[in-house]
This record gives sequence, structure tokens and C-alpha cells, in this order.
Amino acid sequence: MRTVKLKDKEFGLYIPAARIREAIQRMADEIKRDLHQDNPLFVCIMNGSFMFASELMQALDEGYQVDFARYSSYCGTESTFVLREIMPVTADLRDRVVVIVEDLIDTGYTMSCMKAKFLELGAREVRVAVMLSKPSALKCDVTTDYVGMEIENDFIVGHGLDYDDLGRMYPDIYKIKE
Repeated sequence: MRTVKLKDKEFGLYIPAARIREAIQRMADEIKRDLHQDNPLFVCIMNGSFMFASELMQALDEGYQVDFARYSSYCGTESTFVLREIMPVTADLRDRVVVIVEDLIDTGYTMSCMKAKFLELGAREVRVAVMLSKPSALKCDVTTDYVGMEIENDFIVGHGLDYDDLGRMYPDIYKIKE
């Protein structure tokens, strides 16, 4: 599809699924190279990362441990800068290398809060694997260790990303039309 309409917004094709798959495979290769001996725990952040996380885990193709957590700091198209913990991570993080698997970093607020929280829970090291990063939107000091693609500060949907819980299931990524 070249365009999709969700509620009152129209979105145009931005990143095709084939390009996403290539970026995920590259990231998996980097992670295996760097962390193969560390027995990392991958914490996938729901709901947005579910497609990316699934594809990344398949590309890693190792016996790593995976857990899930859910946090929210968005309402509509804007960050509220208030982090809500909806579903905490259940795995024991003590003395583990933790890799947060996230779909998107824009302001960096959610990621900076999660990294701090996981270190407080005893993680030895916290790394970040993000499918999409918006460097021009960053408002917090966040280091990303594995980045699929850097993109402009456009509002996007598809491949797990949503607009008010709609549009997550598209294999491609679409950006909002002004």
C-alpha cells in the first residue's frame, strides 16, 4: 500500500519491509559479535516493539533469555514526559547484561527512565537495541548501542508503531502526511 488512513490522519509509505529486515539482520550480527559470551537478557518493550523484537530474536537464532515489559509515556502523537509502568519486567536482572529491545527512540525520556530502573534492579550493564532513532528529537541523554535506522522527526506508524493503538500490523512503516 502506498498510503493508509487511521482515524483522522493519512500516512504515506516511508520504509519498506525489505529494508527493515536488512537492518534487523545487521543488528543481530552486531549483537552476536558483541554479546555472544555474556548470556544477555533481552527485555522487549511492549506494545510497539513486538514485531521488531520477534524478527530480531529470530535473526539472533541463539538460546538467549527473553522477557517483556510495558511502559507508556505517549498520548496520541505527543510524549507526556510521564512514564507509566503497565507491566514490569519479571526476570531477575541482577548481575545480568540486559538489552532493551525498543521500536523507537525519539525524545529519549522513556529509554532513560528504563535504563535507570534496570540498573537499580541490579543489572550489571544495560544496552539498547532500537529499530528506529530520531536524533533530532532527543531531549534526554540516551546512548543507543544498536540502531536499525536513524530517521527524521516525523510521526510514523506500522511495523509495531501505532497511532492511538491503530496501524501496528503493517509490515512497512508509514509517515504522517501534513
